[in-house]
Amino acid sequence: MPRFYARRRLSVAAAFTALISSVALFSAPTASAALPTPVSGATARSYLATLTVATEDRTGYNRDLFPHWITQSGACNTREVVLKRDGTNVVQDSACAATSGSWYSPYDGATWSAASDVDIDHLVPLAEAWDSGADSWTTSRRQAFANDLTRPQLIAVTDDVNQAKGDQDPATWMPSRTAYRCTYVRAWVQVKYYYGLSVDSAEKSALTNHLASC
Repeated sequence: MPRFYARRRLSVAAAFTALISSVALFSAPTASAALPTPVSGATARSYLATLTVATEDRTGYNRDLFPHWITQSGACNTREVVLKRDGTNVVQDSACAATSGSWYSPYDGATWSAASDVDIDHLVPLAEAWDSGADSWTTSRRQAFANDLTRPQLIAVTDDVNQAKGDQDPATWMPSRTAYRCTYVRAWVQVKYYYGLSVDSAEKSALTNHLASC
């Protein structure tokens, strides 16, 4: 093949690669949350079928009964570990506080550059867990639940969105980004299954409907 054509083909290939890269960079969010990957839709459906259906009871609930944001390593507590995990280019000071970075909230698609605009959501809320069986747990088990970095239970999201969610279950609240709902319900069921928590009838119905398309 003549050198001219070889060089031209290489130049076209290089230009095409550069174009694809630029499109990807333009369309991708500046950061993406790193929630531990939940079980598959099929597995979540099988888990859901085994969960006890029971009426919720909040008698005696107090958030302080779930010790959270415990020290994980060095000066870093659970919140700071998740901020680092879920963010992009996160810089932390000597006390492990995030001083800069970028956080993409998969619930609503917003990106934030200040850690103060981000909450760490307990995907299955603490009050929901209490209502569903955690009232009979030991304090150490409630602490493990509130700081669980292994299951898909903790995720960095927009603070206002987390506050709007509060202690609601999927029967009354779901992420506004429909693209994330399958991930959300798979994670919800996995956490409830792992910890042996019950579901109420409306919650199970909502989860069943959402998982049908996962």
